[in-house]
Amino acid sequence: MSDINILTLVGSLRAASINRQIAELAVGAAPEGVTLSIFEGLGDLPFYNDDIDGPDVVAAVTALRTAAAQADAVLVVTPEFNGSIPAVVKNAIDWLSRPFGNGAAKEKPVAVIGASMGQYGGVWSHDETRKSFGIAGAKVIEAVSLAVPVKSLDGKHPRESADLVAALDEVLKKLVAELV
Repeated sequence: MSDINILTLVGSLRAASINRQIAELAVGAAPEGVTLSIFEGLGDLPFYNDDIDGPDVVAAVTALRTAAAQADAVLVVTPEFNGSIPAVVKNAIDWLSRPFGNGAAKEKPVAVIGASMGQYGGVWSHDETRKSFGIAGAKVIEAVSLAVPVKSLDGKHPRESADLVAALDEVLKKLVAELV
């Protein structure tokens, strides 16, 4: 297979978030022939509204849909907010699911990972994200799991955790394996 492009969505808009750091680590750790691109416009998307969807939809939505359509797969790196999925991730899924049955995420392999403050590292959010992407028509990779309790990093950058780096490498290998 030629070069593989993976769209990366980060569920935290905070510039210094652990999840952004993990996403950036993934970009730098991509295997040869694989390019990960972090979509920077999740905060610019309006809430999904069928009344504003159509040929003249706002540029941020067009950019997201184009990025997803051009990607071979999607990696979501997200925390858990109040025991559930961050609004920016759910909103992105809603935009990507339309038109219903033929959205930009249809049949794309999707892996969900991330870090969160809770002791389970965001497992509930990851489960909800997988469920929503599955309903949207994506090919969710259930076998991929990387839920990092933030306290396990002990204040260090994710790249300083050999276990996290190794686990991230496995996630990327499993995601790429869905494409070859």
